[in-house]
Amino acid sequence: MQFYLPIAEMPVSVLMLLGLGAAVGFISGVFGIGGGFLMTPVLIVMGIPPAVAVATQGAPIVASSTTSVLAALRRRAIDLRLGLVLVGGGLVGSALGVWFFAALRRAGQLDLFITLAYVTLFTVVGGLMLVEVLRGLWARRGGRAAPVRLGRDHPPYMGWPLRMRFPRSRLYASVIPILGLALFVGFAGAVLGIGGGFIMVPALLYLLRVPTGVVVGTSQFQILWTTLVALVLHAVQNQAVDIVLAVILIAGGVFGAQFGARAGRNLRADTFRLLLAALVLAVDLRFILELTLRPAEPFSIVVAEGR
Repeated sequence: MQFYLPIAEMPVSVLMLLGLGAAVGFISGVFGIGGGFLMTPVLIVMGIPPAVAVATQGAPIVASSTTSVLAALRRRAIDLRLGLVLVGGGLVGSALGVWFFAALRRAGQLDLFITLAYVTLFTVVGGLMLVEVLRGLWARRGGRAAPVRLGRDHPPYMGWPLRMRFPRSRLYASVIPILGLALFVGFAGAVLGIGGGFIMVPALLYLLRVPTGVVVGTSQFQILWTTLVALVLHAVQNQAVDIVLAVILIAGGVFGAQFGARAGRNLRADTFRLLLAALVLAVDLRFILELTLRPAEPFSIVVAEGR
């Protein structure tokens, strides 16, 4: 069954999109991460215009983040003070990202920038994850334990000016690196259509030393509000949010996430990380091939409206 996407201006198979949403939702449920960094590039590979894929992906991210935040609030697993600081920096980053997105679109360089950004991001993140997994497996094979970082050993940037106390996270740290991190994640989310959880969660854990019990909930709290603002700005300023595509992806994602969460309980932690690294690098390879292989039609002519 075909549906016409009014903003993307193309017909698509509803069953294919539902299956795609369910597959990404399943992966998100298995690994406990947002699926935006996978869904957006897959939509682009399917032929959805990059501008529409990036802008529309904010809707499923908002839907999944809302569920996660409500669950975390019930468990008291959110540091609201830290979350509000992250939201402040993230909102600035989202606004700058939407402005940058519109500027690239007017210049005709948006598609190339998104492809290059995903290649860079996936190569770095996937490579680091794969190295970490292989290092852990090698250490375990040799009978050595991985070094443990102590929570009191904070890096120098935590002592920069404008320090603030976060009792829930047991932190007394400068807000400058916190705001910088939030601004970057908000900017990347608005430009690339990712929630940023796979960046924010490791950063909170390893850079800011936030306790594990509040990391996911606090990260989702920030992502919810920054992505919501980016979604509204994309819809108003860029007219790039396709509501039909968004509804289909949300429906499929909710269905797949339920099964993914159950399947994830049966996987070992090292298997988790190895499969996720392989998945990220596989999508990265697809983008690299798109950049390097000669297209079937090197040149094309676009007729502008009214001419």
